Amino acid sequence: MLAVAVVRPWLPHGFGLPCPLRSVTGIPCPLCGMTRAVTYAVHGDLGASVAMTPGGIVAVVLALGLLAAWRVRRVSVPAWVIPAVLGVLWAFQLAKYATGRPL
Repeated sequence: MLAVAVVRPWLPHGFGLPCPLRSVTGIPCPLCGMTRAVTYAVHGDLGASVAMTPGGIVAVVLALGLLAAWRVRRVSVPAWVIPAVLGVLWAFQLAKYATGRPL
């Protein structure tokens, strides 16, 4: 993820898959904008990253943490954390959608 984010600005503009939910319904999914957010975060543009989705910075921090602690054999995450994070990210995306801000 981090390696692709580093070289993504030099790849063709349409690189990446479109969001299936947004393509069919027009409504953004919880992870809409994540590719651009991670790319912005890796390149140091944290404001643009948060504007896309705050999950981009979280993903980069988690990836760097996992790279730093690669010897840890097991990472334990409570079962409620993943749906809670996805719910917060989707609420953020729906708020952007409702106010007409760019997705």
